[in-house]
Amino acid sequence: MIILVLNCGSSSIKYQVLDMESTFNYNLLAKGLVERIGLETGILSHRVTGKEKHEIQGSIPDHTQGIKKVLELLTDSKLGVLNSLSDIEAVGHRVAHGGEYFSSSCLIDEDVIKGIENLCELAPLHNPANLLGVHAIKTLMPATPQVAAFDTSFHQTMPNYAYMYALPYEYYTKYKIRRYGFHGTSHKFVGKKACDLAGIDFENSKVITCHLGNGSSITAIKNGKSVDTSMGFTPLEGLIMGTRSGDIDAGAVTFIQEKEKLDAAGINSLLNKKSGFLGVFGSSSDARDIEAAAQKGDERAKLTLDMLHYKVIKYIGSYTAAMGGVDMIVFTGGIGENDVSIREVVGKRLKYLGLDFDAQVNKGVRGKDVILSKPESVVKMAAVTTNEELVIAQDTMEILNK
Repeated sequence: MIILVLNCGSSSIKYQVLDMESTFNYNLLAKGLVERIGLETGILSHRVTGKEKHEIQGSIPDHTQGIKKVLELLTDSKLGVLNSLSDIEAVGHRVAHGGEYFSSSCLIDEDVIKGIENLCELAPLHNPANLLGVHAIKTLMPATPQVAAFDTSFHQTMPNYAYMYALPYEYYTKYKIRRYGFHGTSHKFVGKKACDLAGIDFENSKVITCHLGNGSSITAIKNGKSVDTSMGFTPLEGLIMGTRSGDIDAGAVTFIQEKEKLDAAGINSLLNKKSGFLGVFGSSSDARDIEAAAQKGDERAKLTLDMLHYKVIKYIGSYTAAMGGVDMIVFTGGIGENDVSIREVVGKRLKYLGLDFDAQVNKGVRGKDVILSKPESVVKMAAVTTNEELVIAQDTMEILNK
């Protein structure tokens, strides 16, 4: 089954074309990125597996035109991988927020579209953009079935005492203010993948997955189900991130708001775009730049990394306590997969849990699936590459087969 996976942002479209023979037996045919949609000059970067990247620049006024250009490339006689658009049997979409409506991926119909629209106020930067991709496919390929995979759905198994805020209950009933969590497709994927790698039964285990990148979250998974996660009502809660503050006393927020005369938009910008690594370090939000500066003795760079390390260790400890133990700790995401130092700092600090960290093996691990604990270690640790597009394709195939 050939599946097109789309991840539409406000001005971008990420895509992959996968030929799914079975759940884990597949071929990636092509992938690419459309950027600067709606600006004077758009960019489409397209790569067929095994070939050089091909880039096109020109006007891309909206998502429909962007997806149209992608489909033209996919069926191009020289740059394409399909004979015709009819080769695409289904389209899977990443949708950021499923609220309490969607606890799993689902076939898209008018009711699902209305549900996603109703959730736009909970994810105003993401859900509307995700819908643009859905409507574009309806226009360009009206007979092709579409599936929505939600970032939040994996976390719908959290118990109410984990997802509720201690606010007046009416705000939950009126506005659905609660913790939802994000990166769900990634946490589910790497949790199972790491368990398979270590010979652990995912459905009978206690796993903590650390998705660390520009946006970061940690999830506690008990017997294959999410029981807690660090992100909350929005992706702002939890760890220190590239430009997000993570956990912060709301009293500090209102204090700054009064002192700096900021409105709601100003506070939102401060916490989501000017804080985190960028706010503490001051010069960059990229962990690689901060690592390099720390090695040269920059004190604010060291502080930024110390804050990240501490938060990761703290969340792992709290989730271990919440689950009554842990069998596997997983690192994934741009930082988790490639940053040797954070895995070493955290791994060595968790010896008290029964984790015997293998520093020698860790040194050579970048973008690979590797067990990072010694064979005799009671608690296992691994670095695992994530693949959210594959999860979307797997869910799409499973739903279509049903």
